[in-house]
Amino acid sequence: MGEREHEHVRVAVVGSGFGGLGAAVRLRREGVTDFVVLERASSVGGTWRDNSYPGCACDVPSHLYSFSFAPHPDWPRTFSGQEHIRAYLEHVTDVFRLRPHIRFDSEVKRMSWNGEQLCWDIETSSGNLSADLVVSATGPLSDPKVPDIPGLESFPGRVFHSARWDHDYDLRGKRVAMVGTGASAIQIVPAIQPDVSRLTLFQRTPPWVMPRMDRAISGAERWLHRQLPFTSQVRRGLLWGIRELQVQAFTKHPNELGFVEQLAKRNMARAIKDPALRAKLTPDYRIGCKRILLSSEYYPAIAQPNVDVVASGLAEVRGSTLVAADGSEAEADAIVFGTGFHVTDMPIAERVVGADGRSLAETWKGGMEALRGASAAGFPNWMTVIGPNTGLGNSSMILMIESQLNYLADYLRQLDVLGVPPGPSGSGGGRVALDARPDAVRTWNHRVQERMKRTVWNTGGCTSWYLDASGRNTTIWPGTTAEFRRATRRVDLAEYDVLRAPTAKRAAAAEQAEVDA
Repeated sequence: MGEREHEHVRVAVVGSGFGGLGAAVRLRREGVTDFVVLERASSVGGTWRDNSYPGCACDVPSHLYSFSFAPHPDWPRTFSGQEHIRAYLEHVTDVFRLRPHIRFDSEVKRMSWNGEQLCWDIETSSGNLSADLVVSATGPLSDPKVPDIPGLESFPGRVFHSARWDHDYDLRGKRVAMVGTGASAIQIVPAIQPDVSRLTLFQRTPPWVMPRMDRAISGAERWLHRQLPFTSQVRRGLLWGIRELQVQAFTKHPNELGFVEQLAKRNMARAIKDPALRAKLTPDYRIGCKRILLSSEYYPAIAQPNVDVVASGLAEVRGSTLVAADGSEAEADAIVFGTGFHVTDMPIAERVVGADGRSLAETWKGGMEALRGASAAGFPNWMTVIGPNTGLGNSSMILMIESQLNYLADYLRQLDVLGVPPGPSGSGGGRVALDARPDAVRTWNHRVQERMKRTVWNTGGCTSWYLDASGRNTTIWPGTTAEFRRATRRVDLAEYDVLRAPTAKRAAAAEQAEVDA
C-alpha cells in the first residue's frame, strides 16, 4: 500500500464486466499499456459473475452478445447460460493478456478531480493512486435494489436478492416467496418451481412474455464457424439487422405493436387455461414499454398447482407471514427479491467528486445527463461506459459498449494531439484535460429527450426501471445502434473545454521569462 500511495497511471478503468474488459482491450489495441482495471470482487465478469441464480441466462442471442473483436464459434446454445458467458469473459481476459492490469479486491471508495495536476486522485480498498483519465464501467446492473418493506427484519427465514443468490440454502421442500416478476424472476420461477413445496409470486405489474426460441447449436454449425469464421460474422450480422428493423416500432410507431401483443396473448393462452389467472397475468400497457421477456417455461411453471400468483406487491412482513398490498397473506420460509438494481441512481456517482467539489450524484440530482452517453460537465477526463441513455430495449448492449469504446479511443487521441504524449512513467500525461461544455450536454440531452417523447418507453402507459424518480427516461437510447455508432465515432472538440494544468502554465511562463531575459 505504501508503494502505491503515489502511483500514477494514464488510465484507470473501474469494473471488469463487458464494459471494463472491453475498455482494457481497446486501450491495449490503441497502444496504451499504462492502465489499471480496478475490480471490487476477486474475479472478472461483472453482472455475469454476480448473477448466478438458478436458470440465469441471457435474453440476447449468443452470437450477438459477444465482442466483435473476440468472436466465439463454440457457443453451445442460441441463448447462452450465465456460466458460459462468464467463461467467455474469463477467456477474453486471458487471450488479451489483461490479468497483469487488473487489481482485484480493489473497491473504489472515492475519486476526486485534482485541478492543480489535472488528474483524478483515487482511493481504493487496496491503496491509492492517480490517473489522467478514468473510465467508469461499473454498469447499471451492479448494485441490487431491495425495497424497504416494513417488518422485514422480523422474518425468521432466509432473505436474499437474485443477484446475491444464497447457494448454501437448499430451497427443496420450502415455502418460497418470489418478489418481482422481471427478467430474473421469469428465469428463477421455472428453475425452482419443481423443487419447492409452495411458490408465492408477488407481482406488482405483469410482464409481456414471448417464447424463447432457444436450442442447442449443433456440432456441425460450430465446426463451420471454426473453419470459416466469416459464417459467424454473417450470423451475427443477420441477428443485428433483424433487431435494427424492430427498433422502428419501438421508437417511431408504437401503435404498430398491437399485432405483437396478440402473439404474446396467444402464447399465454396456450399454457394458462384458468381465465382468472390469465387476467392476472395480462398487462394493461403497450408491449415494449417494459422490456419484453423471453421464456417458454415461465407460464407452464406458473400454471402448476404449487404456485400462487398474488397480483399485488409485498407490503409488510409479520414474522413468517407476508402481507400483500391487497391484504392477502402467505406463509414463507424464504424470500427472494427479484427487484432489480440501482440503475438511474448509480451508487458510484456518490463517490465521484468533480471540479467544483460536488459529487456526480449531486450534479445528477435532477436526472442523469452525459454528452453522448459518456462525459458529464464538470468532470474532466471522466468517461462512463453504459452511461445515461445508452441502454437498449431489444438488442445487444455489447454493440453500444463497442461504440463507446470508439469514442474513448478518439478521446485519447485528442488528448495526445492537444498535450504532450505521456512517457513510459506516466509523466507528461494529464497536462491537458477535456471537460464537456454544459451547453453541449444540454443540447445532446434535449435531442435525446425530444426523440424519446414518441417512443413506446414513454408513451406505452407503464412505469419501468428505465424511468428515474421524476419520470424521465435516462436509461434507453431512442434510436438504432447504427445511429449511436455514428454519433460516437469521433470526439467533437467544440463540445469540450480544453483545460491545461496551472503548474504547466507556470512552467511555460517561467521558461518564456528566461528566454526573454
